[in-house]
Amino acid sequence: MRAISFVLMLFLSNTLLAEEGILGYWLTPGSIVKIENCDTYVCAKIETIFVDDGRDPKLILDENNRDKALRSRAIVGINVLSGFLIKDVNQRDFGGGRIYDPRRGREFKSNLHLNDDGNLEVEGCLAFICDSEEWLPLVVTINDDGTKDASLKHPPKDKQP
Repeated sequence: MRAISFVLMLFLSNTLLAEEGILGYWLTPGSIVKIENCDTYVCAKIETIFVDDGRDPKLILDENNRDKALRSRAIVGINVLSGFLIKDVNQRDFGGGRIYDPRRGREFKSNLHLNDDGNLEVEGCLAFICDSEEWLPLVVTINDDGTKDASLKHPPKDKQP
């Protein structure tokens, strides 16, 4: 009985850590991505991109890609992160990987850091010049009809009394 309780407690603690880790849905400046464990490496599939009303995000093509053969693929569904090894469930820093930016059609050296506030700092570098952006964690609910609703996991606190 004691062994079962220990295994259950270990499973629950790993599940809770994963909820606050890098895996899950993230709001980026132009899209929503889902970060997953792909054979012990981080991968991040674009779930949707933000477009003007009346445009279908699934029809937006990767037309800026340097590889002409990939310009006809849809941006929704592509993997934008590669080469980030997952070493353990508590990992907060991921280095030595690459990020693909569909707006520029280029891939950059990249580092990821899970901040104490739960946001993900994503850094892209070209030579020795680096720039970063912050991705915000989302809670995504899948409805009975297959549609998804998303909300910020840590909404900003109202500063008014």
